[in-house]
Amino acid sequence: MNDTLVGSMARPALYTAALLFSALATWAPTASAASAAEIASEATQALKQLQEQEPKARALAEKATAILVFPKIVKAGMLVGGEGGEGALIKNGRAQAYYNVGGVSFGLQAGIQTFSYALFFMNDQALQYLDRSDGWAVGAAPNVVVVNKGYAASMSSTTLTQDVYAVPFGQKGLMAGIGLEGSKITRIHPN
Repeated sequence: MNDTLVGSMARPALYTAALLFSALATWAPTASAASAAEIASEATQALKQLQEQEPKARALAEKATAILVFPKIVKAGMLVGGEGGEGALIKNGRAQAYYNVGGVSFGLQAGIQTFSYALFFMNDQALQYLDRSDGWAVGAAPNVVVVNKGYAASMSSTTLTQDVYAVPFGQKGLMAGIGLEGSKITRIHPN
C-alpha cells in the first residue's frame, strides 16, 4: 500500500478516537457532580449485588479490612481510549471515603462499555498505602490480584495471601478487556 492510501484509511480512525476522547472529557466533569450520598448508595448497592451473585466475594468481604467499590466505570476507545468512574471506600458497612478512577490507553481497541470493580483491601498496610499515596497507580505496590472465575474456583480462606483482590463485575457493552492496570485512583471530596 502506498502512504497516501494508508493515511486516508487512518484518518477516520483518528477522527473517531478524537470524538471519543472529547466525549470522555465532556463526560468526566458531569460524573464528578455526584454527591457523596449518591456515590455511597450506588457503591453499597453494587457490593450487595456482587456478594449475592458471587459467593467468593462474600468470603473476601468477610476477611477484608475495607472494600473500594466503583459501581460504574465507563471505558471507551478507538485506538486511543479512556476510562473513568467514582466509588466509595466501604469499611465496617459504611462509606468512609470517596475516590475516582481514570486512565488513558493506546493500542488496538474499539468500543464502549461499562463495568463495576471492587477492590478488597486485605490488610491495614495496603489500606494505608491507598491513604498515603497522592493518587494510587494500579499495578504499583501493593500487590493486586484480579479474581476471575478460574481464580475464584481455587480460592479459599487459606489461600488469601495478597494485599488487594480486584473483582470486576457487571460488564455491559462491547469492548475487549476490562481492567484497571495503569489507571490512577485518587481521593475526592464530593458534597
